[in-house]
Amino acid sequence: MSLKTKIYEDLNTAMKAKDNVRTETLRSIRAEILKMDKSGMNREMNEEEEIELISRQAKMRKESIEMFGQAGRQDLVDKENAQLIIINEYLPAQMSADEAEGIVSKIISDSGATSQKDFGKVMGEVMKALKGKIDGKIIQELVKSKLS
Repeated sequence: MSLKTKIYEDLNTAMKAKDNVRTETLRSIRAEILKMDKSGMNREMNEEEEIELISRQAKMRKESIEMFGQAGRQDLVDKENAQLIIINEYLPAQMSADEAEGIVSKIISDSGATSQKDFGKVMGEVMKALKGKIDGKIIQELVKSKLS
C-alpha cells in the first residue's frame, strides 16, 4: 500500500475517532503529498521520496520543539512532540548509533579518508547509505569523530 493511501485511510479513521492531534498531523502530511502531486511529477512517489517527505515533516517538528523549548512554551512543545510521535509511525525503524558507526567506519576505510579534508566526500557516501534510517545530525557527529 502506498503512503498516500495509508495516510488517507488513517486520516479518515482519525476523523471518525475525533482524534484531533492525529487528524491535524495527518492533514499536514496529506498537504505535502498534494503539493508533490501538483508539482508536475505525473507519477506516483517512489518509496524514497515518501520517506524523504515524512522525514522533512519530522525534522520540522524537531526544530519547532527546540525553538518552543527555548521560548518557554511547554504547551507547544507537548503538541509538537505528540505530532512527532505520530509522524515517526510512518518512518522506517531508525538505526541505532552503534549500527551506524559500523557503516561509517566501513565507508571511511573503503574511501581511504584520513582527515577532516575528506569530510564532504565521506558525508556524501554515508548519507546515500543511511538516508532515512538515522538522523543526519547523528551521522555528522559520527563522521566528524571518526575523521578527527
